[in-house]
Amino acid sequence: MGELFSQDCISVGGSSLCADPCLHYSVLNDDWRSTTNYGPANGYHCDSSVNWQGWYRLFLGNTSVQMPERCVEKYMCGTEIPLWLPLAHPQLLDGVVQRSVCGHYYYDCCYRRQNPIHVKACYGNYYVYKFVPTTLCNMAYCAGMTSVFFSNTMKRRDFGVK
Repeated sequence: MGELFSQDCISVGGSSLCADPCLHYSVLNDDWRSTTNYGPANGYHCDSSVNWQGWYRLFLGNTSVQMPERCVEKYMCGTEIPLWLPLAHPQLLDGVVQRSVCGHYYYDCCYRRQNPIHVKACYGNYYVYKFVPTTLCNMAYCAGMTSVFFSNTMKRRDFGVK
């Protein structure tokens, strides 16, 4: 599978089939993923055994949300090791980008580095994510209520990692 600037492509019979993930995604609406949700009463949630298929847009209730861009306290997001993005989300003109994922454990906000995910900014002020299974259990992707505002300029944020 390869990513083009703004599409996600798969190879089928030697031909590439491409689609814009902003138009073809599944809704992920788990209230327990909220950055304000302190660990569950009956065990921690785990994204290591989820069969992630395609792209996902995050919701909490009826509100479109995003992965947090700052450290999330341990035991939040319904899990022991909450996952967050250490770099900023992409801008509209960035297309599909790869982002590192961190998990807060012990006293280190990025103690558990995960396999990277793909992220795309979409018109309508939302993001879509191509998640991968986590490397350990008791880890889950977080969803936060951060406001989303995009710039239509070609200016790219420089965070030292692309």
